[in-house]
Amino acid sequence: MQPIKFDRDETKAIVAEIQDYFREELDQSIGAMPAEMLMQFFADKMGAHFYNRGLHDAQALIRKKLDNVSDEIFALEQPTRYVR
Repeated sequence: MQPIKFDRDETKAIVAEIQDYFREELDQSIGAMPAEMLMQFFADKMGAHFYNRGLHDAQALIRKKLDNVSDEIFALEQPTRYVR
């Protein structure tokens, strides 16, 4: 897997979320640089877990949709003398 990279705007938004979390939940302040380092730590060390979960969720959704399509196609069959 390639390293997770965020563009400048995404990084700024994530850093702001981390700073908000520290301020609101921990009653502490954290600078932009430490917040960005924390973000990068999570991306490097745990990003693959979140990425894989997203892939598994996407696969489950696609499987469900394909099952629905398959059922709908089966419902279109016309009766014939041929029995399966």
